[in-house]
Amino acid sequence: MASVDMPAVVAGLVEAPVIGLPVSTGYGLGGGGEAALYSMLQSCSVLTVVNIDAGFVAGAYAAKIARQKAANQK
Repeated sequence: MASVDMPAVVAGLVEAPVIGLPVSTGYGLGGGGEAALYSMLQSCSVLTVVNIDAGFVAGAYAAKIARQKAANQK
C-alpha cells in the first residue's frame, strides 16, 4: 500500500477526524503531489484533505478540531 492510501485507510478505522496532507515529492507519474491529492479527494472515507504541501493549514485545522473538542468537554 502506498503512503497516499494511508489517510483513507486510517479514516475508515478510527472515529477521530483524519486530515490528509498530500506532498509534492514522490508518487512517480503524478508528480508534484497531484496523484496524492486526487487519490485523497476521491476516497470513499470521510477525510479532510488540504492542498499540496499545506502543512501549516493542516496544523491549523487540527488545532481548530482540538479547541472545539476541549470546549465541548467542559
